[in-house]
Amino acid sequence: MKKNKIYLGNMNTGNGNTGNCNTGSWNTGNRNTGHCNTGNMNTGHSNTGDWNTGNWNTGNSNTGNWNTGNSNTGNCNTGSWNTGNRNTGCLNTGTPKLRIFNRETDVQIDDIEFPDYFYFDLAEWIQEDEMTGEEKRNNPTFKVTGGYLRVYGYKEAWRKSWDRATDEDRRKTLRLPNWDNVIFLEITGIDVEKELAVAHTCATREAMELLKCNGYKIIKE
Repeated sequence: MKKNKIYLGNMNTGNGNTGNCNTGSWNTGNRNTGHCNTGNMNTGHSNTGDWNTGNWNTGNSNTGNWNTGNSNTGNCNTGSWNTGNRNTGCLNTGTPKLRIFNRETDVQIDDIEFPDYFYFDLAEWIQEDEMTGEEKRNNPTFKVTGGYLRVYGYKEAWRKSWDRATDEDRRKTLRLPNWDNVIFLEITGIDVEKELAVAHTCATREAMELLKCNGYKIIKE
């Protein structure tokens, strides 16, 4: 069955817009030619900022992607006016070394294999037939849009992604530089070492090696 176009805002030529003057689709902002923007006047997609030609930006006037800063042509910058990638400062052309678990490393982020479950969404579109009764009561516009956008809390999203991950993918976490279970737990709410049941074994082995190096003799009972 072919669905009709949905116009919730004004002067839209795209579909599913609650904003105004959009030629793209599913925008809550205004004057977007891209799709899924909550900001305004974007030609890219999935931007919460304004005047972006790139995608997934929360900042403004970016031609790159995934920037929270402004006026970047590079990607993944939190600073501004960068042509390089992953800078927190301004006017940089290069890519800095990675700081992870509150400590410096001598590698760049592209040199590290992060687990696949690290890449998750904080929201997902739920079709009408997948909505609960409570979700339908709280989001009555589902009758017009055919569903609603379910938003997850940050740690909730981490947990959902972790639960869906394979054991092999989860274990990649332990191989991250400067691995720190306490910090990871604070950020994500996931106690990796406890859930994988490997932490105490690893810690005990490292402690025994340290004792041996200091001249102690290990006697097994």
